[in-house]
Amino acid sequence: MGSCGVVRVVTVSAIVTALSVVWDACAARSGSSSAANGAASTVTVARGTFERTVRVAGITEAIRAAAATAPRLAGQSSPTLVITKLVKGGTRVKAGDVLVEFDPQDQIRAAFDRRTDFQDLEQQIRRVEAEQAAAYAGDETAMTQAANDVSRAELEVRKNTVLPAIEAEKNTLALEEAQAREKEVREARMLRRQTAEAELRRLHIRHERSERAMMHAEENTRNMVVRAPFDGLVVMQPIFKGSALTEVQEGDEVRAGVPIAQIVDPSAMQVRARVSQVDAGLVAAGQPARISLDAYPGSNFAGMVKQIAPLAITSSVTPAVRAFVTLVTVSGSDATLMPDLSAAADILVERRENVLVIPRDAVIVDSSGAWVQLKQGGSFVRQSVTLGALSDLQAVIASGVPEGAVVARRAAGVN
Repeated sequence: MGSCGVVRVVTVSAIVTALSVVWDACAARSGSSSAANGAASTVTVARGTFERTVRVAGITEAIRAAAATAPRLAGQSSPTLVITKLVKGGTRVKAGDVLVEFDPQDQIRAAFDRRTDFQDLEQQIRRVEAEQAAAYAGDETAMTQAANDVSRAELEVRKNTVLPAIEAEKNTLALEEAQAREKEVREARMLRRQTAEAELRRLHIRHERSERAMMHAEENTRNMVVRAPFDGLVVMQPIFKGSALTEVQEGDEVRAGVPIAQIVDPSAMQVRARVSQVDAGLVAAGQPARISLDAYPGSNFAGMVKQIAPLAITSSVTPAVRAFVTLVTVSGSDATLMPDLSAAADILVERRENVLVIPRDAVIVDSSGAWVQLKQGGSFVRQSVTLGALSDLQAVIASGVPEGAVVARRAAGVN
């Protein structure tokens, strides 16, 4: 029993000693940490530059872009087109390079048929014009003969004064018959000319329609090749195939108007963002901005607000919240600047030079006003201040503490 008691006393003493060592180490570590925190929890009031920014989120897009779509064919009702050649996404192209080709066989055949119809009508017009010219010549001959008959009959009538009554009556009847014949020939000629002109006009109308159909068919044939309108980058556009959203491939059938790809100019990019109705009054065109990409955290680009929409749009979250669409242009170009990347833009809405600036967390604003914890000796005292401006990160001191004064950061937690 005695030896067991000695062992227990020794064990308890050893545990107490170990705990004391651990406690002293923790206390020493805590003291050094407190000292470090105490040194880092103060800031000196100094003159500097105050900047207030508004952060907006949006999507990058090219300022200049063009869609390559399946062509809409004139004179045809939404036919399906088969893709025979397609450029790969991400390819850099030059102006005039082929982006996509469609099977042109149907269009070539249609253009050939329209041209044949057009040429047939041209032949018909020439034939009708020749026939009408011959008919006009016959009419003129008949008209001349009828006029001559009238002239001869008139000469015979002049002899009636010296001729017997029967002969004179015959001459008079012959003149009337010649005049009636001349009138008949003249009216027949007029009717034939009106009929011929109407027939020729009908052929010319058909000819014009056939020419337009031929031109449309030939244009449809040319539209089977879609070319790049300018130098840029090819971005494929996904479409629905059944219930799946996927990119088109060679051999696929697409309908007219379906977007195949988009050509973007990556040398000029912008961010399409939404500004909250609360901050809309602070943002204006021409303000500088700093743009960052979520996909490339280390990348930052200078920019400028290009425009802000005059009318607000409804938020997708709730109808009560509205926002204004804002375009922020990106200065310069970079390989990481691609369309459809999520981005953030910090718009500089206010800047003041040579003012007293302290961190925002060094100022407390409550019902009594703004105040700081001013260091005096080894303690801190509450000191009221007047703020000149306030942002999420900085505060401008208009009065209350002098330059060089030391105030506590995280002032609410300082006793």
